[in-house]
Amino acid sequence: MRFIFILLCFISLLAAEEAQLPPKERFHLFLLVGQSNMAGRGAVEEQDKTPHPRVLMLNKEGQWTPAVDPMHFDKPSVGVGLGKTFGQIIAKANPGVTIGLIPCAVGGSPIDSWQPGVFYPPTKSHPWDDTVKRVALSLPVGTVKGILWHQGEADCKPELASAYAPKLHDLVKRLREMVKGPDVPFIAGQMGKFEDVPWSPEIVTVDQAHQELPKQVSNAAFVSAEGLKHKGDKIHFDAASYRELGKRYAETFLQMKRR
Repeated sequence: MRFIFILLCFISLLAAEEAQLPPKERFHLFLLVGQSNMAGRGAVEEQDKTPHPRVLMLNKEGQWTPAVDPMHFDKPSVGVGLGKTFGQIIAKANPGVTIGLIPCAVGGSPIDSWQPGVFYPPTKSHPWDDTVKRVALSLPVGTVKGILWHQGEADCKPELASAYAPKLHDLVKRLREMVKGPDVPFIAGQMGKFEDVPWSPEIVTVDQAHQELPKQVSNAAFVSAEGLKHKGDKIHFDAASYRELGKRYAETFLQMKRR
């Protein structure tokens, strides 16, 4: 047993080592932003801890390491998200490149917290400013090819929902400026549409902002969450649904690139 424990510790240390990076032009970066359903709250299984040789993540310390779940570090409840599956599918579709995932999501964060200088007390973080720092670390070594957004639950309140759409459009503009890609693909995912969870008028309003984004913002897309399941809390997807959502994001991104 002692030998097995030492071996597992050794494997963990190897996985945490900083990866060797490819040339900048072959290192394609993707920003993962939003709240807890982007960060991921699914139960981690063995498949989620198995890295792909060409899918890396920027860890909490700002090092590029093999992408394994959990990738985010916003809250202790973090788990499987959609990012790893997305990265694997994009890597398979692009044999000559390495995929770099930049986890930046913050559980519970309303869209107003994604503004410069705003402090978000529940996680003792600055969602926007922290993302700026992580992007600044990433741009010298790669190029951002896409921005994945999953957020909205925190804004499904009577006093917030009606103002969500213009704030989302502004956020897209600022994120694109941040990553130095004025027309980089932006993909918004649908909030959980669970059979046993009725939607309030406010959820419908925020969902409408997500669905109409491609009509109002260039090179933007929407990903449906139809048929996916929650993990029992009626808010967060289960692990299988996160993987399916990652697949849907990837398929949508690849379709955008074929246009």
